[in-house]
Amino acid sequence: MAKTPYSRRAFLAGSAALAGAAASPALAQSYNGSGTVEMEGDISKVIRHNISSFRTLDWQPYFSNLNKGAVLVDISSRALHFWEQNGTYHLYPSSVPLTDDLTRKGRTQVVLKDPSPDWRPTPSMKERNPEWPDYVPPGPDNPLGTRALHLSWTYYRIHGTHDTRKIGRRSSNGCIGLYNEHIEALYEMAQVGTQVLLI
Repeated sequence: MAKTPYSRRAFLAGSAALAGAAASPALAQSYNGSGTVEMEGDISKVIRHNISSFRTLDWQPYFSNLNKGAVLVDISSRALHFWEQNGTYHLYPSSVPLTDDLTRKGRTQVVLKDPSPDWRPTPSMKERNPEWPDYVPPGPDNPLGTRALHLSWTYYRIHGTHDTRKIGRRSSNGCIGLYNEHIEALYEMAQVGTQVLLI
């Protein structure tokens, strides 16, 4: 069976937008740069595991205001919800921590916007994976992708990823990962002081 001209990423983004009742223009379309959309053949497992629990949310049950915007990460549905200060809503698929003991929940905030992140494994990561490098400079192989939002919790970030297979899965060591194009969009909208809630 021949591949249809759509990418997995475009399909995930489009499906999330449809599932969210077109709540997010950022997910409504995804192009590969040549103006065409590409998709792989068998995507049934991707839908079941990555998209089925996406739902739009109202910010008011979670935040008292939208000053400087608000991010809510739903660990169980593996989705990041973002409300701009003016109420405009965005929904992005995300990677979440691999295990419950790596998962931190609660309230924090963006304390630093990093336009070109470099990466160092935390001491506990290095303990679990001694073969990992001590440092990866900014660039295409960086585990933090093209942008990072540092949270007030030590070592915790919302960042991009060079490994797009991780999105929609329990795959991180504690951070929240997004497609690079999504973290780049979020990076432009979020501010130092943006509220963040992980549930």
